[in-house]
Amino acid sequence: QVQLVESGGGLVQAGGSLRLSCAASGGTLGSYAMGWFRQAPGKEREFVAAISRSGGRSNYADSVKGRFTISRDNAKNTVYLQMNSLKPEETAIYYCAADYRPYSPSYVGQERLEYDFWGQGTQVTVSS
Repeated sequence: QVQLVESGGGLVQAGGSLRLSCAASGGTLGSYAMGWFRQAPGKEREFVAAISRSGGRSNYADSVKGRFTISRDNAKNTVYLQMNSLKPEETAIYYCAADYRPYSPSYVGQERLEYDFWGQGTQVTVSS
């Protein structure tokens, strides 16, 4: 069972950037497709971005395409989310999630139920 710990959240002005990190332990990150989700107060948790086990494929929510970049370093057991041009409406708790896919190196999922393990989340606040 893999444990996930997010970091890098904080307060940033609109138009600013943050880089989130998700460190994994208790398992080999290379066996998992990885995703980032976010949940704003009073809203459902929504998909943000995902990356395949190999890192060769990625997928993004339409609202973040061109501004966010997901990447991974399997040697460091870490996944990243670079967020640029942040907007106040993107204030939320950002969660990292792992989807066990030992036989699917190129699979990228965007449904919450596909993901097996979740971190505790990191708060991102974008001020206007």
